[in-house]
Amino acid sequence: MQPPVDNLNPPKDNPFTLEDLKKFDGSVEGRPIYVSIKGTVFDVTRKADIYGKGKGYNIFAGKDGSKGLGLSSLKPEDAVPDYSGLPDKERQVLDDWYTFFQKRYNIVGKVTDLPPAVANL
Repeated sequence: MQPPVDNLNPPKDNPFTLEDLKKFDGSVEGRPIYVSIKGTVFDVTRKADIYGKGKGYNIFAGKDGSKGLGLSSLKPEDAVPDYSGLPDKERQVLDDWYTFFQKRYNIVGKVTDLPPAVANL
């Protein structure tokens, strides 16, 4: 597991729609790779070896895949932003992922159109 980073930039609150986020899925060389968790958008470009096109965790690139992270699932149908149906145990897993990302990747924005069930969680 990669260690925390101590030189992160201050968090940004640039607005992203879920559609906007799709542009940052690792499919275009030279474009940043973003992963959103619980509506917070992280720049994971420096780990393109993990999140880039064809890589193991690319399923989460260019989207908010909070439910899939909570379930520890790499299934495309689970990589969706609505995690409202997750039981407490899986919500804790999701929170742990959020904390992991928060300590390692720059926050570049917020998703503005999360599903209503999770928009205010």
